Amino acid sequence: MTQAPLNGDIGRVLGGRYRLVAPVGSGASARVYLADDVTLRRRVAVKVLHEGLSEDDAFLRRFRAEAQTAASLNNPHVLGVYDWGHDAVPFLVTEYLGGGSLRGMLEAGERLTLSQALLTGLEAARGLDYAHGHDLIHRDIKPANLLYDESGRLRIADFGLARAIAEAGLTDQDGSMVGTVRYSAPEQARGERVGPAADIYALALVINEAVTGEVPFMSDTAIATLMARADTPFEADPALGPMQGVLRRCGALDPAQRPSAGELAAELMASATDLARPTPLPLIGPAPGIATGIDSTQHGTVHEVSPVGSIGSDSGSEEPDVRWPWAIVGLIGLIAIIVGGYLTWDSNQPVVYEVPDVAGQTRVQATEALGEIGLVTNFSDRRESGTSAGEVLATDPVAGTEVAEGDLIVVYVSLGEPLIGIPDVDGLTAVEAIDRLEMQGLTVGTIYEEAHEEILAGYVIKAMVPTGVIELEPGSGVDLRVSTGPATRAVPTLPESLDPDAAESVLTDARLMPNRAHEFSDNVPEGLVIRFEPSVGALVDAGTSVTIVVSDGPAPRAIPAVIGLDVDEATGLLREAGFAVSGVQGDPSLAVLATDPPAGELHLPGTSVVIATQLTSN
Repeated sequence: MTQAPLNGDIGRVLGGRYRLVAPVGSGASARVYLADDVTLRRRVAVKVLHEGLSEDDAFLRRFRAEAQTAASLNNPHVLGVYDWGHDAVPFLVTEYLGGGSLRGMLEAGERLTLSQALLTGLEAARGLDYAHGHDLIHRDIKPANLLYDESGRLRIADFGLARAIAEAGLTDQDGSMVGTVRYSAPEQARGERVGPAADIYALALVINEAVTGEVPFMSDTAIATLMARADTPFEADPALGPMQGVLRRCGALDPAQRPSAGELAAELMASATDLARPTPLPLIGPAPGIATGIDSTQHGTVHEVSPVGSIGSDSGSEEPDVRWPWAIVGLIGLIAIIVGGYLTWDSNQPVVYEVPDVAGQTRVQATEALGEIGLVTNFSDRRESGTSAGEVLATDPVAGTEVAEGDLIVVYVSLGEPLIGIPDVDGLTAVEAIDRLEMQGLTVGTIYEEAHEEILAGYVIKAMVPTGVIELEPGSGVDLRVSTGPATRAVPTLPESLDPDAAESVLTDARLMPNRAHEFSDNVPEGLVIRFEPSVGALVDAGTSVTIVVSDGPAPRAIPAVIGLDVDEATGLLREAGFAVSGVQGDPSLAVLATDPPAGELHLPGTSVVIATQLTSN
């Protein structure tokens, strides 16, 4: 991205209010200037983001939301955000600090003593504790964002800006994403969700660098740095003395094992008892010419007029001084000049008006009301509770203030109610999800039901929200995908082996519940599967019980009655019943008298039967 020369914007007025006075510095995403707030007559810092971002609507929406959130923070260790706007380029107005940054000290070859580093870490931890308590994560803690005032008190800069820039896809000079590599946490390297613990990890690396000058895990490329950091815990340098233990915990791979910002501050305080009182920081202040920032030519120079000397007399002479008539003439002339000058000045003074009260009007109505008395309007949008989109909230200067014709009036217009964060409802029951959305001020849109193998019926699979959207207008509907449980499935085919254990595996793989039953079979050998019940191909729900019917072989049967028949007839009848005739006792030409086993006894097919006849014929 091509950057405009820093000095090229000097004298430019942004938002009709902020006159750029002197350059302070430039980075991958913005240029920073010392500026004069011509309305409140105070020194401020203006961060002018690069021109390419002004065409990114998604970035501008995120930038506005993050700037509003950052402006709501009020803590002695968080840089104050005064205003923001979009005047050809997006810009952010903050308090101006004259002590420089930690990055400036490190680049100047300075290293902090243990006491100085502990104090820097303590003040940063307190600022993060306040911000995290307001659900705001920095995401880009680094030495350049740790600024100092002239007395050495630290403030954290750029809350919220890192997220907006990251979503715009802005890259640094080495092609890496801005603010995501040099001090990124392992979870960032792994592409996981970032929480407050990522700020704690980054601060630990910054403290380590402030003392040693080294950033752990740094490699030649961003990818190599991320890979080294993803699965290796950070070990604080032994040079960090009593801070080594708490900083090691700050560098844990698992974010849940890191201390909170408040806990970090408490442990740093406990470590301070072993250290000497810190000496003043080696502050790297503004460049020459920026210390005062605004020279006399910007406000007009006041000159003192020396008093006219008294009209003298010769103490040795008694003659009256004959010069006084000329003094009177000169005095009259001077008075005439002064009066004439005043009349000329007065006739050239602009007409003064009171700013009318336009709160509650529309943008068009406010423009007309202010334009009628010759005032120039500049609009600034923001969200505010209890207001409607397009409604005028207030003006700067406020209503009733005297202003001159042609003065600029900033009109604050509502974008509507503050956006509402989308709660996490995945995994809740549909009823629970609806309750949570409504508690947040949102509604449920369309509920789409679909089968899911892992999620029980009636539970939310996912809230259907566009990628990257984390906030919605109050009352917006959120569509839900809700599980109907696992889909129905067909009873699978029997295994070719007909082995019961293999049959159980087939049913288990299909998420069905196998159980066994046995029955006799003339066709299926004992111990093999006869069939499934329900039968193969039947549609059933997941978890349905399916019976594996296992063969016990052929069933026992009764020996047929053959008494009185001849031997051939008896033999044929026994064989038809599945029995074998193993012999004949007696005369085979005579009628059958008995069988062994006897008729009517139950025996398995194949059992041998002996036929008995009369021994002799009569």
